[in-house]
Amino acid sequence: MREDAYRAVREEVAVRADALWNVALRLHADPEYGFAEHRAAALLSGELERAGFAVQRGVAGMPTAFTARSGRGRPAVALLMEYDALPGLGHACGHNLIAAAGLGAALAVGAAQASGGSVLAVGTPAEEGGGGKALEVEAGVFDDVDAALMFHPGVHSWARAPLTAQVQYRVAFHGRAAHPTGNPTEGIDALAALVELFNVLGVVGRRLPDGSHVQGIVTHGGTATNIVPEYAEGLFGLRAATTGALRELAGRLRECAEGVARATGTTAEVERATVRYEHFQDSEVLSERFAAHLARAGITLSPPAPGVYLGSSDIGNVSTRVPAIHPFVAIMDEDGSDHTPEFAEAAASGRAREVLIAVTEALACTAVDVLRSGELRGEAWARHRAARGG
Repeated sequence: MREDAYRAVREEVAVRADALWNVALRLHADPEYGFAEHRAAALLSGELERAGFAVQRGVAGMPTAFTARSGRGRPAVALLMEYDALPGLGHACGHNLIAAAGLGAALAVGAAQASGGSVLAVGTPAEEGGGGKALEVEAGVFDDVDAALMFHPGVHSWARAPLTAQVQYRVAFHGRAAHPTGNPTEGIDALAALVELFNVLGVVGRRLPDGSHVQGIVTHGGTATNIVPEYAEGLFGLRAATTGALRELAGRLRECAEGVARATGTTAEVERATVRYEHFQDSEVLSERFAAHLARAGITLSPPAPGVYLGSSDIGNVSTRVPAIHPFVAIMDEDGSDHTPEFAEAAASGRAREVLIAVTEALACTAVDVLRSGELRGEAWARHRAARGG
């Protein structure tokens, strides 16, 4: 019975193959940035609406977020779409392919669905820093979902995504302005305090655990060379292998800033500047199903290389709420890198087209498994709750 459902969704994907590739190319040729992906959101939600999905736009207070539902009730599977681009680099992270694959899988399962439950296509803005998925989690978009499925193009083909927790903090120091030669002893140099914080963090960084690091930039360093800076500000990106380790690292940053302030006679402000991305928690049982379906197209997924991290993503926040997958599938060789012009070119290549169709089929078949197998859902939820401590 399940084989019939697999065959049906594969046929639906095959019928839509050219149209899905056209969607991927249209997004690639017209990159839009976080929270401003108006044309991308309109294109994707419009395709779903024409297919009979019930579309809700402006989800979670974001104009370019949307959901589209086929069917009703539980079980429910969510297929995620990202579509923001990188400033200056376009779709150098391959989000055009993520969007087209999520769209195609949702359309295929929606058209072939012959059992109860629902398919939820979720448009997720601003993955590259804005945290659209995190805001959707907070708004309850995933509260009645049994699994969240997506893939990411890359330079590796890995069944599981080693994605760290991430957040940015703004650190500001307040001192006192003075003339550096006329009355230098009256000045309290806020920029010197900020520079000292960089030095302290450099020492701390040598003792951080695997997966943790701090990267900072100066966002304000003074107004003129003949004025002792009374205000200086930096932006610091923190990453850690787990969300718990990230909290500890944020505490270390605050302690360092306050220590520097005491030593330099300044005052320090430390505040979170971005949405926090949780570390990704893979649903192994669902990732195994996806990998098995993808193998049918001749693409083999392996475990990630030990000690290698591939950045951070707001899919981590989703994975704290429901069983989720985020496999990587290569569209260029391992000597390449995403967030480069070469990767942007690869996201519109012939290899990308082959990956798109294969991945869309695998996502659709995995969605069928979620909808039709109570045993699979039970195992996925049991492991998810165990990982979350009940």
